[in-house]
Amino acid sequence: MTAGVRRARGWLTGRPWLTDLALGGGLTTFDVVTLSARTPTPSAAGLALWGLQTVPLFWRRRRPRLVLTAMTVAFAIFEVADPVPGKTPGPYFLIFGVFALARRTSARGSLAWVLPSLAVAVATDALSGRSGPPRLDSLEPTTATAFVAYFLVAWLLGYGARRIDLDARRLRDLNDRLRAQQEINARQAVVTERARIARDLHDVVAHHVSAIAVQARSTEEVLQDDPRLGRRGVARIAETADTALVEMRRILGLLAAGPEDAGPEPSLRHVDRLIEAAEAAGCRVTAALDPSTDALPAAIQVSAYRILQEALTNVFRHAGPVGVRVAVRLGDGGLTIEVENGPAAADHRSVPGSGRGLLGIRERVTAFDGTLHAGPRPHGGWRVHAALPLQGVR
Repeated sequence: MTAGVRRARGWLTGRPWLTDLALGGGLTTFDVVTLSARTPTPSAAGLALWGLQTVPLFWRRRRPRLVLTAMTVAFAIFEVADPVPGKTPGPYFLIFGVFALARRTSARGSLAWVLPSLAVAVATDALSGRSGPPRLDSLEPTTATAFVAYFLVAWLLGYGARRIDLDARRLRDLNDRLRAQQEINARQAVVTERARIARDLHDVVAHHVSAIAVQARSTEEVLQDDPRLGRRGVARIAETADTALVEMRRILGLLAAGPEDAGPEPSLRHVDRLIEAAEAAGCRVTAALDPSTDALPAAIQVSAYRILQEALTNVFRHAGPVGVRVAVRLGDGGLTIEVENGPAAADHRSVPGSGRGLLGIRERVTAFDGTLHAGPRPHGGWRVHAALPLQGVR
């Protein structure tokens, strides 16, 4: 199909009244002009009755029942009046009305109108003496067999076209619903990704900024008494700030370029960074890390790392430079993460936070259907115990 034909077809599809005009008006005009060329020329009444049989096709889309009824009545009047001797339209005009009705109404509804029209047409043709006896081996237009065959074919074509239209409409509806669902899923994915990035950014900023705050206070206390130790503390602050910037760039890279360009995700292989940051802040860290955790899936490693990070951040904020015990164990029940710290010094000033730290830990634990216990220890300090089952994790 050429581009010109496609454009013309699309133009006509958007203007259905032109098709009705071409069918109703064109068919009527052609038949009247052709009939006028007969010798002898039919009377004006004969031409009018002939043309009236196709004029109703103008309204075949909007009033298909009325159109078939009007065409049947016009056919019956023409047959009885016999204005053009030796000339009969047979079923050729009526099949257009049958097709239009079958295409635009249900099968049961269309048959309720088509069968009476067929009965009227056959009876009129027979009573007028034009129709011969029914013959199964003949489709002459003046036999009842021809009327039945033509009506049946026209109805089947109309019914098939209706089914195609309904299926196409159903597919369009499904496609629209699918497109809408895809848009919803895309928006939800964006919201979920933003929440994940915000959570990771919070973990990074809170952890490193809290460590910098603790280190800065410790450095301030020793700077005058021991400048060399103070300079070491300042260097630690600079290192922590650099690490924070690197991780922030990696996370913000997710927004700019996508995950594939953002660098490797943190994992339990990088726990030493958290321990070094805690020790740089003055904490005395005792770590018991299970080396077999290196083989865990990346998803659970990232979550475990962030849980440890947030738990240590809370130590920096609320306890300061205290003794900390970190344990990461892999057992039959899954992965266990535990962080305990001693009580804060009497003169310690807590670093204010956003309140999202513990909530972030709980969200990460819940994502794996795990359990979380976080609260004060009996003899002072704080304890965070998270258990992440591994069933179904890949």
